[in-house]
Amino acid sequence: MPKNTALNKSVIISFEDVSKTYDGKDVALVGASFAVPHGAFACVIGPSGGGKSTVLKLIAGITEPTAGAVVKPKNVSMVFQAGALMPWLSALENVAFGLHGKGLSMARIRSTAQKYFKMLGLQGLEEKLPRELSGGERQRVGIARALAVNPHVLLLDEPFSALDPKTTDELHKDIIKIWKETGKTVVMVSHSIEEAVALGTMVILVKDYAVKKIFDIDLPRPRHEHALPFMREVRQIKKEFFK
Repeated sequence: MPKNTALNKSVIISFEDVSKTYDGKDVALVGASFAVPHGAFACVIGPSGGGKSTVLKLIAGITEPTAGAVVKPKNVSMVFQAGALMPWLSALENVAFGLHGKGLSMARIRSTAQKYFKMLGLQGLEEKLPRELSGGERQRVGIARALAVNPHVLLLDEPFSALDPKTTDELHKDIIKIWKETGKTVVMVSHSIEEAVALGTMVILVKDYAVKKIFDIDLPRPRHEHALPFMREVRQIKKEFFK
């Protein structure tokens, strides 16, 4: 792990010997060190309760480290598992929500929200309430809302875990397209090794409250699950995952 990471312009997020405990006794993360380059698509995987959600919370600023240093930009946006939309706001109003209070005119707020609404293919759903949307549409609204504030880092907390395979596949394609078009750094927690290899440029394995290994994924896109190089990467990660 390079020292003085804050001065390293190729790195946007770094953990330097980071530990997190709650109430001084409940261990959530121990001695984690890794770096995420600008523009990377980093996937954090690991068993339930092993520390991967803690990594995301530390990047989001939801919690602070007990020891060590987390270097990250201030402008970070998160997409939650179930979208976490405001049920009383329309789909377009949900996308615009984070723009209020930034000194923008109402016309600018609306045009920015509409830009990301269109980017996620949500045209025609502007006035729909969250309860009137499908699960995939709610997640698209959540992603559009997160992007509308123009974050340096987009955080995804198992965003596709509750969706059917067809919708998940469509959203995988959408998120890769958005990542390429915007150049955003993406950090996503996933419970699926195959999903991590399909999407990521790097995979961070977190288990037993520690970062065990980092895998660089250098496969051409689109990636096919039955291709030998893809299956090789999956096997390599599974070997470490189940060790």
